[in-house]
Amino acid sequence: MSAQHGYHLQVRWTGAGESGTSSYTAYSRDHDVTLPGRPPLPGSADPAFRGDPTRYSPEELFVASLAQCHMLWFLHLAAAAGVVVREYVDDASGSMRVESGGEGQFTDVTLRPRVTVDVVPDGARPDDAALTALHRRAHDHCFLARSVNFPVHVEPAPPHVASRTTA
Repeated sequence: MSAQHGYHLQVRWTGAGESGTSSYTAYSRDHDVTLPGRPPLPGSADPAFRGDPTRYSPEELFVASLAQCHMLWFLHLAAAAGVVVREYVDDASGSMRVESGGEGQFTDVTLRPRVTVDVVPDGARPDDAALTALHRRAHDHCFLARSVNFPVHVEPAPPHVASRTTA
């Protein structure tokens, strides 16, 4: 049996100014993304498209969503496998091609997760191959990576081992 999940939010344009969209350069791309009970997320266009560089662009949030999805699945699978993760950092990047007519699409995203794990009780550390397998499984499970039509590459760094051991 499959479960259906719904996601509802509001995007409100805040950049009309005095003249609205009277010309391409007349309006701000600023907007707020809001969900009930949460602080607004300030959005704008990418600076290349006249956006505010101090606000989040949809393209940045798209890459962030893929990185978050992978991380959350990895942490879940690590916990289930008895691997204690102490730190997780991903230096993710994405590439987008814009065509001459203005339309465009992402061509790829690369995730570069780095994890710090505990030594297991017998003094061994989780094996690199086992952690790589967890990343592969996380990628296979990530709802967002499964939903896009371009490659999402996962290039995990060798894990760092924390000095503490798990009991």
